This record gives sequence, structure tokens and C-alpha cells, in this order.
Amino acid sequence: MGKGAFLGATSIFALMCALYASTGMAQELSPAQAGDLEGVIDSGDNAWILASSALVLIMTPGLALFYGGMAGTKNMVNTMWMSFIVICTVSIQWVLWGYSLSFAEGNWFIGGFEWVALQGVGQEATGTIPHLTFMIFQCMFAIITLALVSGAVVERMKFSAWLLLIPLWTTAVYAPICHWVWGPGGWLGGIGALDFAGGTVVHITSGASALILCLFLGARKGYPKSVHPPHNIPFTMLGAALLWVGWFGFNAGSELAADGIAASAFVVTNTATACAGFTWSVLDWAHSGRPTLVGACSGAVAGLVAITPASGFVGPMGSIAIGVGAGLVCYYGSVYMKKALGYDDALDVVGIHALGGSWGAFATGIFAQLSVNPGGADGAIYGNPYQLIPQSIGIAASWAWACGITAILALIIKYTVGLKASAADETAGMDISQHKEIAYSHET
Repeated sequence: MGKGAFLGATSIFALMCALYASTGMAQELSPAQAGDLEGVIDSGDNAWILASSALVLIMTPGLALFYGGMAGTKNMVNTMWMSFIVICTVSIQWVLWGYSLSFAEGNWFIGGFEWVALQGVGQEATGTIPHLTFMIFQCMFAIITLALVSGAVVERMKFSAWLLLIPLWTTAVYAPICHWVWGPGGWLGGIGALDFAGGTVVHITSGASALILCLFLGARKGYPKSVHPPHNIPFTMLGAALLWVGWFGFNAGSELAADGIAASAFVVTNTATACAGFTWSVLDWAHSGRPTLVGACSGAVAGLVAITPASGFVGPMGSIAIGVGAGLVCYYGSVYMKKALGYDDALDVVGIHALGGSWGAFATGIFAQLSVNPGGADGAIYGNPYQLIPQSIGIAASWAWACGITAILALIIKYTVGLKASAADETAGMDISQHKEIAYSHET
């Protein structure tokens, strides 16, 4: 790790230690927070959300396999390591300050410091689950969000740059948008924008940020002529399958209870995913003359992305429309848009997550039903076209903040530790040049 990355990480750690010391060990919750935490723990709900937390965690190693299989052989370790290091780093950041900035009482823009280092976060009930259960469930969301970004920048981004980006991005991009949508007093939640499990918070932020990093990094050496096809398609399919399974915790777990809405979210998640995977395969077949397994896996992930914000608000028929739409939007975005615009999005993060998340957030305003979730709203086809207004504002705000702040962070990193690996490092492969290890040995 370069001196800049080391100093940056050390400075952040020292700052958080100082904040921890200043809050004191016996900090109490504000009256408003204490009111939010009133409730009785339900063992069934708690068991489901803890299980959902584990399901969401397994999505990141699943993503590592999904991305790793599509990378070149000399870049697989680095590609998988970029996801794995996010688990290690964000898990620490979330406990020290990320959770507090995202969910503590603050203002319309950002949370406060009441829960820095998990002060006041314990076994007391928040709703029907312990506060700690909610905290760790949300930690898994923060982890997967930045891991998604890595797919756009693999095979050319310096590992030291990635390591420095992790705490900076999760603090400056993820935490504010998370608070806007889900935190107490957040302004997007306040205007009625619906996002059940992270269409804006997770997918638009990751996809938009990926686009900015692609532009700053430039293309891989020899792109597009000498870019190799996926080297291990079985790994990619296994990764997609783990994502599909883990996503049930992601979406159905976001109800924070083992109830009927969780069951509905589970059903529509599976339905939309199947529809998107099938749609992408049909388009693949029609345009290239052959259906591909990589295409089907990409389509399935696109369906998972698009149904995420809508999963707790739409019924099965709405999920079919969202899934088919995701297959169409993300296929053309991944296959044709990046060619037309010329950016090198290595593993189609922009096409799948930015566009899929945007479609899903907008489609929530079309297909949402109060009969599915009384805590939501009716969408346009159920007599409330005005729901499209807060949905559109949420999409635009998430794009704008993620792009703007990621650009600033990219500039900071570019002029400290540097963003892009050298041409020699790219030629040697990121596994050897960044880690001095390889995925495959030909020795017997």
C-alpha cells in the first residue's frame, strides 16, 4: 500500500478514535431515539433478520465469483480480492462511524454522531428486533454496494487506490444517500420516495459511481480489440446463483419482520429475476444467433437489481413487467450504450446496476399497490401518477450526488496514490503486479 493510502487510512482511524473517546462510554439515547426503540423483541423476526443478514453477506463472495469468472485468468485474484477486502474494511467502518452517519438522528441530509462506535446500540428492541440486529443487517448492504462498483474498474485500478476509496466512498456517498432514504428525517423519505431495499441507495449509487471511475481510469490496455472473454463461466454462474439466493435476504429481509409482506417480497423477487434472465436470453439469441449462459446470468442479476426498490410494494404481475423491462433496458444498456459512448465498463456495472436501479425505482412509481403494502402508496396504474414525481426526484438526486462526490474522490486519489495501474502492470496482470499471487498453477 502506498504512503498516501496508509496515511489516509491512519488519519481516518485516528479521527474516529478521538470521536469515540469524546462521546464517552455511557452515552444515552435522545428521547426521540428512545421512542423509536420501544417495542418487544419477537424471536421469529429476529431469527429471520439474522438469517437475512447472513444471506446478504454471502452475496459479496458470490459477487466475487460472478466477477472473477468474467475476468481474465491473470486478473482473477485481484478481482475477487477487491470484493473480499470491502467486507473487511466496511465492516470496521460501519461499526466506528458509518452506521451512525446513516441512521442516527441528525438532519435532513446526514445522521449524527450519537451511535459512533456503537454507543447506545445494544440488545434493546427497535421494532421487534434487537437494535444490534438491525445494525448488522444494514452493514451487509453497505458492503455489497461498494463491492458492486469494482466490476467496472477491474483489470486496471491500483489496489492501493481501491483500498483508499473504500472508507472515503462509503462515508461520503453511501451514508448520505442511505440517510436521505431510510434515516430519520431524511429528505427523500420525507417527500414520499419509495425504495424498499435499495434501488437508489445501493444500485444507482454503485452504478453511477462506477461510470465516473470508468471515465477517470480510461480503458484497459488494448480495449476493445484485445479484451478476452470470460475465462470461467461456471464460476460466473455459481456467483449468479449465490446472488439470487442471497437476494431473498436482501429484499424479503428488508421488511424487518417474518410476515406477509416479506413473503410477497420473496415471491416477486424470484419472479422478476426469472423474467429478466429469460428476456436477456431471448434478446441474446435474436441478436447473436446463440443464447449464452453469461447473458442469462447477467439478465438474472438485472432482474434482481430492478425489483429491489419495488419488492415490498408490488404484486406478482407488476414484478413480471419490471423483470421484462429490466431485461430490455439492461441488455441494450450493456451491449449497445457503452459501445456508443465509448467507456470501458469491464463487467457491465453501469448497464446493469445504474440503469437497472433507475428503471426499478421509476417502475415502483408505476406498479406499487397499497393492497400489497399499506405503508407504501399506489402507483400510476392504480390511480396515482403523482408517485412518479418523488421517484424521479430520488433517481436524479442519487445520480447527481454519486457522480459528483465520486469525481471529487477520484481526483483526490489520483493525485495522492494514483488511480490506474501502469501499462506494465496491466500486461503482467493485476494478480502478479498487485498481490504476487496467481489463481491457477500449471504445476502438477
